[in-house]
Amino acid sequence: MTRQTKKSSTAHTQPAAHLDDEVKIAKPLVRLAALLYDGMLILSMLFLTSLVLTVIGTQLLMDTGTAAADAQTLPAWYQNGVMTPMAVLTLVGFYGVFWRKTGQTLGMQTWRLKTVTTDGQLLDWRASFVRIIYACLLPMLCAIIGTLVYGGRLAAVGSAFLGLLCNYAVCWFNARGFAAHDILSNTMTLKVPKIAHEGIFASLKKRGK
Repeated sequence: MTRQTKKSSTAHTQPAAHLDDEVKIAKPLVRLAALLYDGMLILSMLFLTSLVLTVIGTQLLMDTGTAAADAQTLPAWYQNGVMTPMAVLTLVGFYGVFWRKTGQTLGMQTWRLKTVTTDGQLLDWRASFVRIIYACLLPMLCAIIGTLVYGGRLAAVGSAFLGLLCNYAVCWFNARGFAAHDILSNTMTLKVPKIAHEGIFASLKKRGK
């Protein structure tokens, strides 16, 4: 009788453990924390890219002087036609490489997050690009509106940040817990349980074999 009781109690406790360890849609606050981690790395990459392109543009397109008054700004066509697209490519490249390989960036690995399609597949380059564009759409619109209404770079940055928060606020208003760019791009970000979680470097090592 004692053995039967133990088996019965074990059978009742196992489902609860499975519920705690199942894959779930990631909560917005956790996703924002991972975005903050990745954001620091992305800003460093964008700064380096901008610096290199500025040096190249200065050497090719401008006459450098010896006094501070001789400093000039790069032509608008160079900033809009070269530097801005390169910044977009840097952003797409960062997320695209990680999402295609493992579904996790470095920041997402820290919080055990994984981005996949709604079918559970890893994103390809096209899906990564579409997701990034939709993720930037609302912040860009808010930045434009903020600039038109208030003017100045600070207003644009603040409005863009508000648009970013609105992206994730959508999570609380739909049953699946998807952000705005999840819905538009048919992708989702999951919270991976510890027992199923594998570090990004271990996963990349496996794929390389």
